[in-house]
Amino acid sequence: MARVLVAATATVRRMTDRARPALHALTRRRHGRRKGPVLELAVRPNPYARALGLLCVVLLGAWLGLLVVGDVRVPVGPMNTTMTLRPSLTGGTKINISPLGALELRSHEAPLRLDVDVDRLDPERSQALVDHPERLAGLQDEVVRDVEHGTLDLAVRSCIAVVAGASALGLAVYRRPRRALTAGGLALALLTASGATAFATWNPESVLEPKYSGLLASAPSLVGDARSIVSEFDVYQKELARLVTNVTKLYDVTSTLPVYEPDPTTIRVLHVSDIHLNPASWKIIASLVKQYAIDVIVDSGDTMDHGSAAENGFLDPIRDLGAPYVWVRGNHDSRETQHYLERMKNVHVLDDGRAVTIAGLRFAGIGDPQFTPDRSAAPGGDAAEDLAGARLASALRDQLAAGTPVDIAVAHEPSAARGTDGQVPLALAGHLHHEGMEVMKYGTRLRAVEGAYPDPIEASVLYVDRDTRRLQAWDEIRLGGLGLTTAEVSRHLVKENQPGATSSPTPSPSPSGTSP
Repeated sequence: MARVLVAATATVRRMTDRARPALHALTRRRHGRRKGPVLELAVRPNPYARALGLLCVVLLGAWLGLLVVGDVRVPVGPMNTTMTLRPSLTGGTKINISPLGALELRSHEAPLRLDVDVDRLDPERSQALVDHPERLAGLQDEVVRDVEHGTLDLAVRSCIAVVAGASALGLAVYRRPRRALTAGGLALALLTASGATAFATWNPESVLEPKYSGLLASAPSLVGDARSIVSEFDVYQKELARLVTNVTKLYDVTSTLPVYEPDPTTIRVLHVSDIHLNPASWKIIASLVKQYAIDVIVDSGDTMDHGSAAENGFLDPIRDLGAPYVWVRGNHDSRETQHYLERMKNVHVLDDGRAVTIAGLRFAGIGDPQFTPDRSAAPGGDAAEDLAGARLASALRDQLAAGTPVDIAVAHEPSAARGTDGQVPLALAGHLHHEGMEVMKYGTRLRAVEGAYPDPIEASVLYVDRDTRRLQAWDEIRLGGLGLTTAEVSRHLVKENQPGATSSPTPSPSPSGTSP
């Protein structure tokens, strides 16, 4: 047994000695000790980099496909339109009505936006509607069928476009048919997923709150009447047909845009604030008064910059704006400014809780307790504003006890307006440098708006029900200001007027009858 082990060991040793030179040669080749060319293995690409490159090819190819061949031309009622899908971070639908502007709807949330371009009005179909108004009754079903047909065609064409675009770009980049087919398949999968997301988040009520930009004069006719929208919000197809009908009318009378017919049962309040001596303000306000048939204008202060006597002449156009003007003092308006306005015809200055009834609504307000341009007096800060809010709330309770409840409270500083929570349905303020609407703890709605100095100019048209004295809807109006001609109108409904909601809330009194 021992002899066998010795012989085996000797055999292994001899084999090792014979293999040692080959091992040394291989080691020298690996470490580059041997002269001559050294064989090296190719570096394999990073899989993450490959995936990122493929994704870029897919997205770029899909976008190019949609851009080149991804649109369809569809007749919608009397109009010829072009529908297109475009990549977007916010989704939604944009209706371009050249040369009037655009209408944006928050119809869905997906990385795709539906663009609808109104190319032209078909003369024969539009004339048929003008000659036979009874056909408008059937326009609803016609429009819905046209939109459904166009959307289906657009979906099919978009699938073909993204697959063709991604495959063609993949073939050009990789020069391999398999890679090209992979890119086309991924593009189709992404489009399908985006379509499913859009379908899942589809919001048919978005047509009730459009955002219009373009010629300001045509905006009221496009967004429709607030009371009609509130009463018919659940009929999406009717609203869609109304939109098409209004666009038809606009094209039919481009030289004389339709006049906005006011609803006699709705009170229209124009809320402006923080004008700060903007010279364009009065012409814009006068235009809004005419186009929206405004019943009363409310200015929540900071009309001036320094409140000096030299600035008073800027206020003179107020008397010719075409509607009663309710005003409260802001922190840039002096007592001298207030006295000047108190002597002006058709102007109602509210201070210390004074109340006045205009156009069927009762207003009460208080001036800002601080005058910041006057450096001789230290500002009172939040404590002064809170005290002003408490004084206004006390005046509102006195009005209620006297049987003359106030509908709208007005202050310049939002913190002062917050003191009226529970005492009034609606409170208006400025000073925020942006628009905002909120329902406070005890049910009072606080609406704040300011045109940031010197531009843009912002205002709100508030639609108040004459019977209930409750806010029904409001339009946010944003204008380009000095040297600009852009205009944007957004329609909003109060939450209680949304589909399936209950009636408007009634402000509840504050605990123990005190101001919150």
